[in-house]
Amino acid sequence: MAKPIPESELIINADGSIYHLNLMPGQVADTVIAVGDPDRVGKISRYFDSIEYTVQKREFVTHTGFYQGKRLSVISTGMGTDNVEIFMTELDALFNVDFDTRLPKNEHHRLNVVRVGTSGSMRSDIPEGSLLVSDFAVGLDSLMAFYTLEQTDIEARISNQVKTCLDLPFAPYCVQGSAALRAKFQGLQSGITVTCPGFFGPQGRRVRLEPSFPDIFDRLGNLNPEGRHLSNFEMETAGYYAMGRLLGHATLSLNAIVANRLTGTFSDSPEELIEKLIAEVLKRI
Repeated sequence: MAKPIPESELIINADGSIYHLNLMPGQVADTVIAVGDPDRVGKISRYFDSIEYTVQKREFVTHTGFYQGKRLSVISTGMGTDNVEIFMTELDALFNVDFDTRLPKNEHHRLNVVRVGTSGSMRSDIPEGSLLVSDFAVGLDSLMAFYTLEQTDIEARISNQVKTCLDLPFAPYCVQGSAALRAKFQGLQSGITVTCPGFFGPQGRRVRLEPSFPDIFDRLGNLNPEGRHLSNFEMETAGYYAMGRLLGHATLSLNAIVANRLTGTFSDSPEELIEKLIAEVLKRI
């Protein structure tokens, strides 16, 4: 017989909301647009016909409402897969744990989570100004060292090729995004996204410190695992894909390519590009 989840494992605030997100069951739609920047939440929800809930705690900002008759939530996570782990775990609990009994519910509720974020290109044929869907994501962070993640043969081969290419002292992980959500975004460019555990050194940037892999994107950009290209890099997608698989939710990452590291160029209108991506997501989701 299942035992209740201890208070120290699933922290519920005095008002009945979950610890970090500060949300109660029922305050979130089962289709969620996830963004890193808290300011981007309002830039999406301003297109809603009506808003039911606005909740904020730390970097986690939530707006839930209706867009053309469909109930949607927009939630910010901040940066990094550590925040994504908190977000995905607590979001799942809001639907799949009974807060009164602290027991997992008998029937699993599957969510759709779509990331809308910025990203950098590591290929000359993906210029800044592009919109890109992450078919797969490779995690260069350590999050999945703390979980048991099952990978397909293709995912394992991609992971191994990245590890060999960079001669990494640890094993990266690779996960494919949701095929069902991907089908909604036909016609957009796609690729394999590399998720980095930081913005500077892990992405080969030099300020006052020399990175261990200064040519990381030259190496990865020339890699062609399974006949697919490593296309772009950011800081969250692999966390979404891995946690989504573990928790049984559909996840997909949509990227506004604002920079190209090979050409050294940056978009001259990044906000317009983000608006274009938001419009595509609202139209297709």
